[in-house]
Amino acid sequence: MTTSRKLGQRGLDKVSRIPVKVEPAGAALRKPDWLRVRLPASPNFQRVKTLLREHALHTVCEEASCPNIGECFSKGTATFMIMGHKCTRRCPFCDVAHGSPDPLDQTEPAHLADAVATLGLKYVVITSVDRDDLPDRGAGHFAACIRAVRERSPATTVEVLVPDFRHRIDVALEILASAPPDVFNHNIETVPRLYAAAR
Repeated sequence: MTTSRKLGQRGLDKVSRIPVKVEPAGAALRKPDWLRVRLPASPNFQRVKTLLREHALHTVCEEASCPNIGECFSKGTATFMIMGHKCTRRCPFCDVAHGSPDPLDQTEPAHLADAVATLGLKYVVITSVDRDDLPDRGAGHFAACIRAVRERSPATTVEVLVPDFRHRIDVALEILASAPPDVFNHNIETVPRLYAAAR
């Protein structure tokens, strides 16, 4: 197995097979000073990164190359991304790697709950990669994570930002009804002919 297959595809390699191409409009404009991202220098930033590595957890902050990672990690928070770091879809607007996902880590719910408790989070956001390879599209894993966080940190508010559970939304909602989050969130995607207008 090649290294890129293990790590997942990113950038041009990821979107090369998508029929809709996004062409640069021209030379990139210089960013204003107020928009420039500062390098994280807070000791809390490193504390959060270390905690994530110790618990083998992923965040959308890191995997999607969020420019606000320094601010969030420095404040001792993160948006957790469950079910691995490789997505089964290759959406061109997202920087999360595409590839064949690894098997689900059955210890992830417990590790997530430990991290939430260690960080003392009053509010946690849990999102995921798309897992079209799983019969329930990962809904059962979401429920396990919600239960684990609630057991370890009962006062923490749990928000989930879920995928569309491609063709299995009925099964997913039935599973999540057994461990309902406090906030159920879902991003709505658009079709290629509306990309330019949306951007």
